[in-house]
Amino acid sequence: MYTENDILFPFHAIPHLKNSRGKEWAKFIERLTKLPENNEEVLAFMMMVVRINGCMNCETDSFRAMRGCVACAQQSIKRFKGDDDELLEMFDRALQDVRKFKANNPNWTISE
Repeated sequence: MYTENDILFPFHAIPHLKNSRGKEWAKFIERLTKLPENNEEVLAFMMMVVRINGCMNCETDSFRAMRGCVACAQQSIKRFKGDDDELLEMFDRALQDVRKFKANNPNWTISE
């Protein structure tokens, strides 16, 4: 009955978002999928998707959780009202947040 889902947007779901927007978005996703999971850009992207999807409020017995993280993220990214540039601006803000965290927590290992 329940699909396999994670607590927050997972790394393995990133490639599934490639065809959710335009060509620039597809290139962006392709580049991210070649980076390691602990890369600061990958972490920033995952944080951005968590913010867009509302993953923090997702309940395991909710309809979206039952559909799974990939389907939920695909729907959220496709339905995003702004253009791809706005999504990339959100990514830049999340990247700044990751870099700030990294600067304030030097013992954490985040690759560049």
